[in-house]
Amino acid sequence: MAGKLSPRLSAAVVGCALVALNVNTAWASGFFIREQSSTAQGNSFAGATAGADDISYLFFNPAGLTRHTESEVYLSSAYIIPRSKADDLEGEVTSGPAAGAPIQGESNTGDIGEDAFVPALYGMWALHEDFRLGLGITFPFGLVTDNPEDSVARYHGTRSELKSVNINPVVAYKVTDWMSIGGGLQVQYVETQLQNAINAGGSGIRAEDVDANLRGDSFGYGFTAGLLFEPLKGTRIGLSYRSGIDHDIRGNVDFDPSVGPFVTSDAEADFDTPDIARIGIYQDITEEWAVMADLSWTDWSDFDTLRIKFDDPNLDDSITEEDWEDTLFVAAGVTYKPQAVEGLTLRLGFAFDDSPIPENRRTPRVPGGDRYWVSVGAGYKPFDWAEITLAYTHVFVEDGDINLDGDGNDLNRGSLTGSYDNAIDIITLGGRIIF
Repeated sequence: MAGKLSPRLSAAVVGCALVALNVNTAWASGFFIREQSSTAQGNSFAGATAGADDISYLFFNPAGLTRHTESEVYLSSAYIIPRSKADDLEGEVTSGPAAGAPIQGESNTGDIGEDAFVPALYGMWALHEDFRLGLGITFPFGLVTDNPEDSVARYHGTRSELKSVNINPVVAYKVTDWMSIGGGLQVQYVETQLQNAINAGGSGIRAEDVDANLRGDSFGYGFTAGLLFEPLKGTRIGLSYRSGIDHDIRGNVDFDPSVGPFVTSDAEADFDTPDIARIGIYQDITEEWAVMADLSWTDWSDFDTLRIKFDDPNLDDSITEEDWEDTLFVAAGVTYKPQAVEGLTLRLGFAFDDSPIPENRRTPRVPGGDRYWVSVGAGYKPFDWAEITLAYTHVFVEDGDINLDGDGNDLNRGSLTGSYDNAIDIITLGGRIIF
């Protein structure tokens, strides 16, 4: 029972719970929400670094603002519909007298994904024929999953929720007729809430569990930079960099029931969101047709160890090995502007999105795998000063296999095996006004 746990074991259990808070916060950041532009999504973000079709592309490369001669405002809204369902999860207790006993609970989760609405707002002011001032307000990192409280997976995670907002003022300068530069500041806030059960009784029986409710938040700062080249008319090459952001997440954990050693505790953890580097190309083929491609690299391999610091000086730091891997996002697309329908633009795109988490580190909080994108989109300008864009994407996601052997930091959580069936649908609508 909870009251019989030693203080050191109690601290270890709390440490594991707080690790879950911060690991999955980092994973939610790794689960990069690209859907910051309805226009770019129509091409699966192919050419987003070089296309500069409208000012929403400043999220991917601020240098592209110099291609727009008049001030404008752009609003994008994405509705993301994730689906993730597990069948036949199995787990075993791996510590204490009940080691080897099955964890009791539901083996089928139903759909743990929750739909999300993600807006983005951009503005640009043409200060001078060569200078542009821009602002992006986006929500680039987010996650909501909800495993049942009586699931076999409950010790590894029940509810996981992350919210973020990123304010990105930028400036762009046209150096020559064929080269532009841009850069800006990132001001980012993240807020997270995660819940999981603790095997307080040591038996894997739900009635003896204690539920942990974890909250934390942080402000952080970074920058963005980009270059845009047009060596030949109709040929554009873009390079951009989005810095990682150092977050000092401060949070607390509450317990239900609050008994024995399970009382509210404060803690903090430092982690870095990854650096992201991009290169893209855009090529006009005719007045009607254009092709584009993009390659993004995300430096997730820096996230190899997570250290949790407790306010209680008598408790040692909790250290978790992560071993994440660098990832690539590769996209190709085509755009068609039929001369027969003035103001209409049609888009198509395909992409491959790598997953950063090794199989032996995947948890029920974020059980996704590699993703394959197929997107279609359209834009229409009823007037010279206004345009409406929309896009639809289906993301084929590889099954998320879970293979947690219950050793190391998972000793008090037990082992867990199984697989999640995943898919994502995304619908976006955007509009811009030029003035």
